[in-house]
Amino acid sequence: MNNKGLIKLFAFLFGLVSIYQLSFTFITSKIEDDAAAHAAALISADTEDYVAQREIEEARYLDSVSDNPILGFTSYEDAKKKELNKGLDLKGGINVTLQISVRDILSGLANNTKNPVFNRALADADAASTNSDETYLDLFFDAFDEIKGDTKLASPDIFANKGLSDDINFEMSDDQVRPVIRRKVDEAVVSAFEVLRERIDGFGVTQPNIQREGNSGRIVVELPGARDIARARDLLSSTAQLEFWETYPAGNQALISFLVQANEALRDITQPEETEQVKPESELDSLLSDVAQDSLDLDSQRNPLIEKLQIPGPGFALGVAAVQDTAQIGEWLRMPQIRRLLPAEVQFTRFLWERPSGDSEVAALYALQSNRDNTPRMAGDVVSDARDQFDQFNRPAVGMDMNVRGARIWKELTADAYENKTGIAIVLDDRVYTAPGVSEPGGISGGSSEITGTFTVNETKDIANVLRAGKLPAEAEIIDSFVVGPSLGQEAIDSGFMSFMIAMVFVLIWMVFYYGKAGLFADIALIFNILLIFGVLSSLGAVLTLPGIAGIVLTIGMSVDANVLIFERIKEELRKGKGMAQAVSDGFDNALSSILDANITTGLTAIILLIFGSGPIKGFATTLIIGILTSLFTAIFVTRLLVDWYLNKRGRKLDFATAITKNLFANLNIDFLKKRKIAYVISGLILIGGAASLFTKGLDQGVDFVGGRNYQIRFEDPVNPTEITGELTEVLGSASAKTFGDANQIMVTTKYKVDVQGNEVDDEILEILFTSLQKYMPDGTTYEDFVPGGTNDDIGVLKYRKVGPTIADDIKKNAVWAVIGSLAVVFLYILLRFRRWQFSLGAVAAVFHDVVVVLGVFSATSALMPFSMEIDQAFIAAILTVIGYSLNDTVVVFDRIREIINEKGWRGGENVNLALNSTLSRTLNTSLTTLVVLLSIFIFGGETLRGFMFAMIVGVIVGTYSSIFIATPIMFDSLSRNLSAGKKDTE
Repeated sequence: MNNKGLIKLFAFLFGLVSIYQLSFTFITSKIEDDAAAHAAALISADTEDYVAQREIEEARYLDSVSDNPILGFTSYEDAKKKELNKGLDLKGGINVTLQISVRDILSGLANNTKNPVFNRALADADAASTNSDETYLDLFFDAFDEIKGDTKLASPDIFANKGLSDDINFEMSDDQVRPVIRRKVDEAVVSAFEVLRERIDGFGVTQPNIQREGNSGRIVVELPGARDIARARDLLSSTAQLEFWETYPAGNQALISFLVQANEALRDITQPEETEQVKPESELDSLLSDVAQDSLDLDSQRNPLIEKLQIPGPGFALGVAAVQDTAQIGEWLRMPQIRRLLPAEVQFTRFLWERPSGDSEVAALYALQSNRDNTPRMAGDVVSDARDQFDQFNRPAVGMDMNVRGARIWKELTADAYENKTGIAIVLDDRVYTAPGVSEPGGISGGSSEITGTFTVNETKDIANVLRAGKLPAEAEIIDSFVVGPSLGQEAIDSGFMSFMIAMVFVLIWMVFYYGKAGLFADIALIFNILLIFGVLSSLGAVLTLPGIAGIVLTIGMSVDANVLIFERIKEELRKGKGMAQAVSDGFDNALSSILDANITTGLTAIILLIFGSGPIKGFATTLIIGILTSLFTAIFVTRLLVDWYLNKRGRKLDFATAITKNLFANLNIDFLKKRKIAYVISGLILIGGAASLFTKGLDQGVDFVGGRNYQIRFEDPVNPTEITGELTEVLGSASAKTFGDANQIMVTTKYKVDVQGNEVDDEILEILFTSLQKYMPDGTTYEDFVPGGTNDDIGVLKYRKVGPTIADDIKKNAVWAVIGSLAVVFLYILLRFRRWQFSLGAVAAVFHDVVVVLGVFSATSALMPFSMEIDQAFIAAILTVIGYSLNDTVVVFDRIREIINEKGWRGGENVNLALNSTLSRTLNTSLTTLVVLLSIFIFGGETLRGFMFAMIVGVIVGTYSSIFIATPIMFDSLSRNLSAGKKDTE
């Protein structure tokens, strides 16, 4: 081996840099553990707002030590930027995919036009978007072209308006307008991206990640370590639509008269089954028993509205209702037949609820003075700055400063409010935060204002943060969310480390057992390889996930493959009578072709996975690719350095086997090709059985592919999933509960309101789950204990996932393309590498065989296995890895076949059998080590990876079988016919 000195230097520097990069991770981990212990000592679990208070104390501790020098070369603040990033499944937190509404952007660009053609095109695009791969903008243009008639995009009441006058004029054709609108839509999405990034920067989590998904209008945000899940979710989805409205004077008689008439109308609309029974005290009466409704003259009949809405409300509020009744009251007040009852002087009234404060069970209803266009007197775009502060009573509040235009409008608005004896309602995202009166004649000058209420410090920080960042240009709907509690993240780390260590120890022992001292050198190279993988991950800023750990552990099993190939070739050269030095040199040289081919095919499937995968699956692909590259370096160069060093030191002799394994698999002469017809029959029967199961039973598709929500919930004692399924189905309509791991843990899946937008549905389902499952929890368990990241990390919801129907379709299509793409790429590579299509046919046929068998096993056994067998993105990752592994094995066999045939000729299959026999030791060695590694992850790696690993285990077994009994026989049969035909033509 040439340039040994250069390789030694490179290996030394590579290892040194990896240790340096990983040192930052150990430093930050130690300091954060100290911060957590400090916060736990100060904050009792009984403290109100425990999670937020704990985060505040931890942040204070970390701030206090952030600049302190550590070991003379870094500080906590500096180390945090360079540490190995941990994903949600290892650290806890939230990952969401936000869909910026292109529909809202288009409506905004068209000034919310009433043009019927434009609005019908939007409606048609809405309908088409549910089952189309095209972007919403393209669907809108197509829909508009179909129905436009003489209407143009550059019509005065569409896009040729004052707001777009610099870009679009009346004479422009539709083809000229389209690129302008595309640019404007893209600018709006970029604006949303920047707004979200500013909000996230002010949220306070370390190493947040935000990125756009192409031109889809989707933005992916990951906040690892975020414990207050509700706070993070609200921050991301809030549009920050700040508005200032005038209320009506307190006790407005026109509105009270309207409520009385609405109440009477609702008696007939609601049609109760029993109208003569005396109703018990209502929920609102029990909450507000000290408030009388003396201003109303109602008879003793049933009063659907007035029983739920207490009149009048405090201050400028119209009334007060129990929080649980606000949705029903709001629905009634939006009914067209009820709106028509509004008197002329208040006909444009807008009804909004106040933001519920803290644990309050009641909320006030405000009537705001609106207009025909439903626009406020002043919007939030006049706010130039916002900050969290404390009001005159030392309560958390939000201060705002306005620009010159805003200061002028604010003075006019407050002057009118003083004169009309009305309040000023400050509204954020359709919730009234406060509605104070004005005590200064002539209005308030200076352009400063304050939002007060019953806020926590974190809430005022977030409100100020979103106001400074500005509002989103369109609604941001959460179409995919993944939430992991911190305790589950720690369990994932523990289980991942356990599987890692068990696999590592087995492989180290096995290599020494099988190859003696040479195996020890392979072990040193393997340990160095693991160091390099973590070092590269850290230096690249990659995110380590639980599937990523699985990828590293799998690399342990696969990285020994290169050393096995090398050692087996050296043993062959020694049997030929060559000297030790020459045998080592030839063994390394002859194995290089097989090593490169095997790793390139596996690497190609990993790249496909990286392109089409998302989230944790990208982490798996990243670590697999890095592992392939580093294992190539360590096996080819580091192992060679160690072997040469040992041999050159006083002429030592090195055995590449032990007394037990020395002659194992030597001089084999199995006629594999003779058994190919039996293998065809066996495989045919298995494929038919698998296909039958797939067509009849199908696959248990997870929410990744069909949409919905699932919740991993842990109890103190074992529970009956069938019983829980029945109870949840009654309240959610459709739900299923399955044991997930231990008997005290279940996975609940539901499609309840999966099409409905907004965070309210997430909260509603969590409340339903808590109410329905509370009886299975320990006495005294609260809602705060139950939700992820709550005050009790040991029970309740540990993790939940939501996937909208649209993104579920996209995930499914990407999965299909990933499998097809990997097969096509590998077919082409093998065709180019081996120059005969028969080799490609054999390899792809074997891969197709392996995929169908794995799918068939999952279909046939899904109801029998005691773990989740759902088909999701992780399963697709497993399928692609099986493809890579199967090809790895097949390519090694094909490479030897090509080598022997080139050397000795075809000989009717005799040399094909010779190649199979000579590679059998390597095949079984690699398969055994890989299987043990996979079994380690399967048993100790945690419930989340169990189905994933089961697919891999089946795939490795089947892949080993198919490389010998499917790929090679099919290549042999097709090539034999081709050679025979060629021979006849020659004759």
